[in-house]
Amino acid sequence: MACTGFICAFFPQKRLFGFWPSYLIYTISRFILACSTRGIAVTGFVLATELVGPKNKFLTAIIVQYFFAFGQLFLVTFAYFIREWRRLTLTLSLFTIPFTFFYFLLPESARWMISKGRYKQAEKLLRKIATTNKKPFDEEAFERLIQEQKKNTADQSSEQVGVLTLFKSTIMCIISINLFFQWFVQNLVFYGISQSTGSWGFDPYLSFAISAFVEILSYIVLHLVLNRIGRKLPYFVAVLCFAIIALMTIPIQNLMLKNSQKQKILIFVMNVLLKFFAAGSYAIIYIYANELFPTGIRNTGMGICSMVARIGAIVGTTSNDMLTRLWINLPTLLFGILSLVAAFLVLMLPETLNKTLPQTIADTEQMGLTCIRVGNKQQKQAEPELNEDHLLSENLKTQDDIEMK
Repeated sequence: MACTGFICAFFPQKRLFGFWPSYLIYTISRFILACSTRGIAVTGFVLATELVGPKNKFLTAIIVQYFFAFGQLFLVTFAYFIREWRRLTLTLSLFTIPFTFFYFLLPESARWMISKGRYKQAEKLLRKIATTNKKPFDEEAFERLIQEQKKNTADQSSEQVGVLTLFKSTIMCIISINLFFQWFVQNLVFYGISQSTGSWGFDPYLSFAISAFVEILSYIVLHLVLNRIGRKLPYFVAVLCFAIIALMTIPIQNLMLKNSQKQKILIFVMNVLLKFFAAGSYAIIYIYANELFPTGIRNTGMGICSMVARIGAIVGTTSNDMLTRLWINLPTLLFGILSLVAAFLVLMLPETLNKTLPQTIADTEQMGLTCIRVGNKQQKQAEPELNEDHLLSENLKTQDDIEMK
């Protein structure tokens, strides 16, 4: 990300290198830059949540969302004072340099090590974390965890962990495809709405700043309710409210007196609400998907979700340009209908509140689906997971969430 950022700032020089060399190098660099930023966003989010226990898992996830919005405020501030794109790109690239040293500071995920059978490395890391946090290292819990993991590995020895693993069983396939669709819709909606902030009737920089503040407000509300109510219900409410408001903007724009003061105020309020619910649902699906994919393929599942999400972002931003040529309200209609479908599809997914991060495919399947019942077997088979989170919560200085359960 650091290297390609500087290349994008310096290399496009038509007079020095010619048009086509400049264009090709810039395009390739932007492509690598996009891969880097999305890779950092997904793997960083997964690593952060896997390094903590159940109690701090949500706090860690929501803090990532806060900084996403803060980043937008920094961006609009720099863009306001640095109006030339080359200097702006160079300035933003300078901020990426310190993060290259995170490789030497951040530990690997203990959960991932355990899922891959790297028990000695995991034990060494957990002992170091336990010592740092002045916590005792539970030898017996760690040994039970190893035995449980070996048993799961033996049961699934014939399976190859990879992309195809997401589709091998009925429940895992339904969960994966549903989450892919949810990410597609949320990115289509989020970036489609975010791109249209320029039409809010204010200075573009001010509109962008208001949009970022609305996001922060949305995350504050989620911070207060998400760990009390759950993931599925707030996500359903946010997506459903977005769909209703999006569809309501069509009669308001067409039936009220055009460019009247009342219409402008009402449309602005509805645009703010659309941004509020779009930001909220986008944040929740990040957390929700991370808690549904098992450790062995969590990065894979989140990576595919992010890839599908980019397609949604392309469709959303393109819709604001192409579809408005057919009908001014067509993008809004598209956002509303897709959100309505997404809201009802999410109802079949399981709730993940107060549940441990699944280690294996079987753990995810035991959560079940609303349309496919697993039965009483789910609770009995889920009990061994307490060993892992007892160990991780002790050594990673996490909560007594397991004991409360």
